[in-house]
Amino acid sequence: MQFRSDPAVIRGSIAPVVTPFLDDGTVDHDSLRSLVRWQLESGSHGISLGGSTGEPSAQSAAERIAAMRTAVAEISDRVPFVPGTGSHTLDETLEITAAARELGADAALIITPYYARPTQEALYRWYATVAREFPDLPLIVYNVPSRTAVDIMPDTLRRLFVAFDNIVGIKETTRDFEHFSRVLYACGPELLVWSGIELLCLPLLALGGVGFISAVSNLAPSAVSRMYELWETGEPENMAVARDLHFRLHPLVDLLFTETNPAPAKWVLHQQGRIASAYVRPPLITPTEPGIARIQAYLAGSGGLVQSV
Repeated sequence: MQFRSDPAVIRGSIAPVVTPFLDDGTVDHDSLRSLVRWQLESGSHGISLGGSTGEPSAQSAAERIAAMRTAVAEISDRVPFVPGTGSHTLDETLEITAAARELGADAALIITPYYARPTQEALYRWYATVAREFPDLPLIVYNVPSRTAVDIMPDTLRRLFVAFDNIVGIKETTRDFEHFSRVLYACGPELLVWSGIELLCLPLLALGGVGFISAVSNLAPSAVSRMYELWETGEPENMAVARDLHFRLHPLVDLLFTETNPAPAKWVLHQQGRIASAYVRPPLITPTEPGIARIQAYLAGSGGLVQSV
């Protein structure tokens, strides 16, 4: 693809699109195409699929690969494609990452292996194995300790960044903002860092981050991409508008986590008619009645940032 030769162009708002399902639980490829198309029309700077918001742990490798194929066809090289290809098993991680490479992904997002709680040395060896297997594919470490029960430390990331040219960056999904700073301090400004925490997306840019992979872009892609673009101009008046957008997005961030992500986002997208069903695979459930009431309240307070169909 046209972006892979320079991973540094994978910047801005990379939308982590939900994986739509039909009511019977099968992957809804028609809705997926529609969502990707809407993201592109709304100004998102890249597309991700198969991260936490995409329910990867509830899908087979074959389903994840088929969804990537659908997304790639719709993107048609217009923006970078950065799929999540990691798993809790090494074999599946290698299988899905190999498929992403063959499909022309611009980089692969590799989550820290979950449940097993590996040591820092084990994490180093895990990522080193993946990096050696795909020397021509840019790899992004995906650190999300709230879901994996393991936190990759800045020194471990530095070891990987120094040892492997194709380990180019990290998606940090931790509310510890000091951790962001220590990662950049350890690795230097050449490391590409994206935020996966919605309310740290804008602050990370001040430290030298290159963008964000924010679930709220599933609901307000234009606002999220615009926030990045305004900040990047460096003009004080534009940066002030970016800060205003950051605060205006607060109700939507709270909406996303009224119950487990991505169930609330899928409920809203279904109500809008953007996807055929709000179905989430077990062990998740669609929002409960109290959850829906909170979602509706947050929508009412979102100031029109959620675009209607």
